[in-house]
Amino acid sequence: MSDKLKNLIIRTISGVVLLGVVLGAAFAGPIGYGALLLLITGVGVWEFYAMARAKGVEPQRGLGIVGSLGLTLGGVGILCANYLDYEFELLITLGIGVAALATMFIFVVEVFRNRQTPIHNIATTILGIVYVGLPMAVMALIPMLLQGQDWKDPDWNAWYFLFYLFLVWGNDVFAYLCGITLGKHKLCERLSPKKSWEGFIGGIIGSVAMGAVAAWGLGESYILWVGLAIVVALTSVIGDLVESMFKRDAGVKDSGKIMPGHGGMLDRFDALLVSAPFALVYIVTTFLLFD
Repeated sequence: MSDKLKNLIIRTISGVVLLGVVLGAAFAGPIGYGALLLLITGVGVWEFYAMARAKGVEPQRGLGIVGSLGLTLGGVGILCANYLDYEFELLITLGIGVAALATMFIFVVEVFRNRQTPIHNIATTILGIVYVGLPMAVMALIPMLLQGQDWKDPDWNAWYFLFYLFLVWGNDVFAYLCGITLGKHKLCERLSPKKSWEGFIGGIIGSVAMGAVAAWGLGESYILWVGLAIVVALTSVIGDLVESMFKRDAGVKDSGKIMPGHGGMLDRFDALLVSAPFALVYIVTTFLLFD
């Protein structure tokens, strides 16, 4: 068996496992979805700090991970409070409180670490919280907003999250296919030599097509979902380029090795990190304008 075929088989198996985990978490309900977001957060922040260490920076990984998980937990608490018949306000407060306390302790601990680059260490630790933890907290809110703008729909529908994810993946797949077949003009050769403007346009088309499918399948507004697809496509590319920038600076090919053939958690979900805050603002703005 050739190495190319072997890598393809490994990549396919790993992709199927990843899809199974995502589907299983989504259909398990708000708690399962929240657990998925916490998993992405914890592993993603660890990978980010590993890249920083490869660059020679010494972030406080423990406090950074705790702070990131705290932020995500706050978002998950809001999600669960909306869908489940339990009081989750304490969970929301706890998550935000842990995130704030962990962030403040970063400064305290750095005083006693006696490192040569305290500013770099503190800044990088906080950057990990902002780069991964904050967007994952936002991701907890997006399906809830898409399902019911009044946040009072009692029944969790996994397809709102899955279709949002398919917008990202549709952009990724169509950008790749158009890039390898039509790509001639480089998009950002300095950070990602394989990306092209043709692939960029193809990605937008793929995401828009998936947005139309989502609107039809969910019986929702085409304006909302097609517009969301455009926002997601534009910002997903930035998310990919941001992670490429970090990896190039750290001198690594992948953010991690948790998914054979696919790299790390950040390699698979980097687009979500940048797209989620933009998507949240777009969704809320659309509801305010068209309600």
